[in-house]
Amino acid sequence: VFQSYALYPQMTVAQNMGFSLSLERRSKDEIAQKVKEAADALKLGPFLDRKPGQLSGGQRQRVAIGRAIVRNPQVFLLDEPLSNLDAALRSETRVEISELHQRMNTTMVYVTHDQVEAMTMADRIAVLNDGNVEQVGSPMDLYNHPETEFVAGFIGSPKMNFIKGRYAEAVGAKTLGVRPEHFAIGQGDDAWEGRVTLVERLGHDTILHVNVPDAGALTVSLDGQQAHQVGDIVHLRPQLEFIHRFDEVGRPIAA
Repeated sequence: VFQSYALYPQMTVAQNMGFSLSLERRSKDEIAQKVKEAADALKLGPFLDRKPGQLSGGQRQRVAIGRAIVRNPQVFLLDEPLSNLDAALRSETRVEISELHQRMNTTMVYVTHDQVEAMTMADRIAVLNDGNVEQVGSPMDLYNHPETEFVAGFIGSPKMNFIKGRYAEAVGAKTLGVRPEHFAIGQGDDAWEGRVTLVERLGHDTILHVNVPDAGALTVSLDGQQAHQVGDIVHLRPQLEFIHRFDEVGRPIAA
């Protein structure tokens, strides 16, 4: 399944989905049956007589997936299939692909630069960096136990804070990694004082951007609706059981 859909504009949805079967000289009845089954699974039944130009981006992507389904493959390869969709359609189509995967019980190799897609859809993730496999594991393995600084920064949203200097040196590291959700707000000997520079209110949580001397610009994710304002002085307390320590080459330091 290609990023650009790769549908034939002069063909209908049904013709696009059944094209590979016609090349194999399957009977018209067999092609029609397989196209109908795929269309029903993808909720494309009402659109079979339309041309790709008459469809939304999400519908075109479903047609591209349906074209693969009709061949009953043992493995699907999906190359950035949601990258051309807007945020709302991307979320909707992500759920549809996950449900399809469960129904078909077929292996899917899914290429994406979007870590949210990787975390929510995958059973196992392989993180590539400059052509090298950095780590392979379940989504939560990569989140909780990143084997490189690159993986730690890729997995998680908002991304992990990386801190050098005295705060890292205090825990015996070249770089200290703290996820935004692993800060608490409160006074204490271990608290870091900083000034709020931006507040993002998402309803279900609040994202603070905080400038901390000797640590730089940090992102903090707090549950629920918070009253913090730009300019406020806050005290951040990293939850020590969740911090990550990295050496000079970006490898984790054992506790």
